Amino acid sequence: MKKTLLFLAFLTSLVLLQGCATGPGYAQMANTIPPVPADKGRIYLYRPSIMGAAIQPAVRLDGVEVGTAKSKGFFYVDAAPGSHMLETTTEVSRRLTFTLDKGQTRYVKLSISMGFAVGHVYPELVEDAVGIKDVADCKYTGAK
Repeated sequence: MKKTLLFLAFLTSLVLLQGCATGPGYAQMANTIPPVPADKGRIYLYRPSIMGAAIQPAVRLDGVEVGTAKSKGFFYVDAAPGSHMLETTTEVSRRLTFTLDKGQTRYVKLSISMGFAVGHVYPELVEDAVGIKDVADCKYTGAK
């Protein structure tokens, strides 16, 4: 019985870890991230939790897919200044509209909530200090 429980615990951990990001950590690659282009702003998108790791919807910025919401992962996108709409979709779409200024860096946390059949991943704009701290604990997944 004890062996069966250990085996089930092992399988569960494998399933959970399979959905997590596997790139280099932020600290490992921070020096290779180029500066924000003078005519654009930067958006860091990250998902700090492993909850619902198997749910990894596409992330779209202004209707264009820019990455995937992977657990414990982050990526960044450089975009023109102005108003932008970020969207994730599972069984429903979750949207965030925000403004980006020239040279500005914004942080968008991708959180998960319960859904009817599948969890919902929703974008949330966070303060810079929170985003910087959270991204430091994530792995780079790259953008599309």
